[in-house]
Amino acid sequence: MNYIPHTDAERKVMLEAIGVSRIEELFHAVPEGVRFPQLNLPAPLTEMEVMWELGALADTNADLGHHACFLGAGAYNHYVPSLVDHMIRRGEFLTAYTPYQPEVSQGTLQAIFEFQSMMGALTGMEISTASHYDGATAFAEGVLMAVHTTGRRKALVSRHVHPHYRQVLRTYTQFGDLDIVEFDDLSETQSGLVECACVALSMPNFFGELESPDDLRALATRVHAAGGLLVTAVNPIALAVLTPPSEYDADIVVGEGQPLGIPLSFGGPYLGFFCTKREYMRRIPGRIVGQTVDRSGERGYVLTLKTREQDIRREKATSNICTNQGLMALCACVYMSVMGRSGLQQAGNLCYQKAHYAAERIAKLRRYEVRSERPFFNEFVVRVPRPVAEVNAFLFEEHDIIGGYDLGADYAELAGHMLLCCTETNTKEEIDALVDALGAL
Repeated sequence: MNYIPHTDAERKVMLEAIGVSRIEELFHAVPEGVRFPQLNLPAPLTEMEVMWELGALADTNADLGHHACFLGAGAYNHYVPSLVDHMIRRGEFLTAYTPYQPEVSQGTLQAIFEFQSMMGALTGMEISTASHYDGATAFAEGVLMAVHTTGRRKALVSRHVHPHYRQVLRTYTQFGDLDIVEFDDLSETQSGLVECACVALSMPNFFGELESPDDLRALATRVHAAGGLLVTAVNPIALAVLTPPSEYDADIVVGEGQPLGIPLSFGGPYLGFFCTKREYMRRIPGRIVGQTVDRSGERGYVLTLKTREQDIRREKATSNICTNQGLMALCACVYMSVMGRSGLQQAGNLCYQKAHYAAERIAKLRRYEVRSERPFFNEFVVRVPRPVAEVNAFLFEEHDIIGGYDLGADYAELAGHMLLCCTETNTKEEIDALVDALGAL
């Protein structure tokens, strides 16, 4: 049944007001041959029948409730406590934006302030923004902030940063004069730092591999001595068990907040976080919520340092990012509050242990090879004996297993290599089933 709010008499009055007698006259500018095409649509359905139809379509999807998943590559299947969903469904929180009349939304501002505080504690950095669109835009904004801070027009970017992050950075800078130079190994950053705004890398990298904190401290020392900044993209769950970037003197720390209580959701919406040192807070992109007191001495929350924003001093802005994915930041805030320090550490430890158990078992299979030159967190690279697409099709069709990421899609030299991921949601039985299926193949 269709609901049309206007009566025939009301439509007649409106048509007369604009000087036409029939609605069809409004379409004279459209060529007659395509003006009112015959649509081959099915018969109308009741609401109940539509729900049946949509339910049947949904049942054809490969959902994680019925399939074991070993696919990561930037989006991860972590367990989300039910309290997270219950909290973000509250009507007062249902907005993706920082409010434009913020002082009347103290609850929203306090939630964002708590998110900033927890991200600061997790990364060890002094300043955090009120979130960004996603990890890729946060990474691009981090490199651009280094460019604006140093005044230099060259950035060294690790080739092992997520390919999508590097693509977004090039989209941001494609019409500027920024020179992006990619490198494979930290040893390649020994020279040429004098003209560089920053060195940008990820920890863990796209392949799940980890750099030594000592090597990163040495890199930070070299970069700072040359007048540049160190930009690090991090996995927030890994930070619960690894050395925080503040301890190897990173200047800008960014990443994807999806692992913090945000479901996979077919790729979004997600959450970018951005942290830095206090000395750079007037150049930080996006929103910052600060704590203050009102005239009565009561605690309150405000958007602070607004004069650096594009809506106040647009001609001097160093960034045009504004929407902050407030609902996703609330998600992450509730998740970190519920999990606490020990819960995050337990989740990170389970990810690490299960991935290493899977890697050890797969390495024993004939014709499979696990890349093990460097330590890794919860993702690892496996060379498989058949094309990755064929392996994944076999896993899915025969064993209800969602396999790994085909690295050959982004790295030509890694054709035939798969990136596998384990999180705390993968049981030992699922991992054993994956190994048995690969062995059978």
